[in-house]
Amino acid sequence: MASPNGGDDFESSLLSFENLDRASPDLWPEQMPGVAEFAACCKNPITNSPPKWMAELEIEDIEMLKELGSLTTANLMEKVKGLQNLAYQLGLEESREMTRGKPQGCSIHSTRLHKE
Repeated sequence: MASPNGGDDFESSLLSFENLDRASPDLWPEQMPGVAEFAACCKNPITNSPPKWMAELEIEDIEMLKELGSLTTANLMEKVKGLQNLAYQLGLEESREMTRGKPQGCSIHSTRLHKE
């Protein structure tokens, strides 16, 4: 926008035609060490070999992962709730078995009192 008191001259004086050479490592050092190495290793094309964590999985495990990955959010939540209920039931059953295996009326503290 031109102004009567020489505004065009002021705006043109603000323009810079300087060309910055961004290829120089001295002008633009790496901001975070290690990022360049990480980026270089990520540029490699994905190979067909499975990741390390998948090497120990059996076929049944992979099938279960595929099944869980195909579930909707609601179905996945239902599956998690079922697993929580199963874990609770197993805990109750284990508690019953532990109390059933312990002799009635006999505990470590009561046997010590009778011996003394």
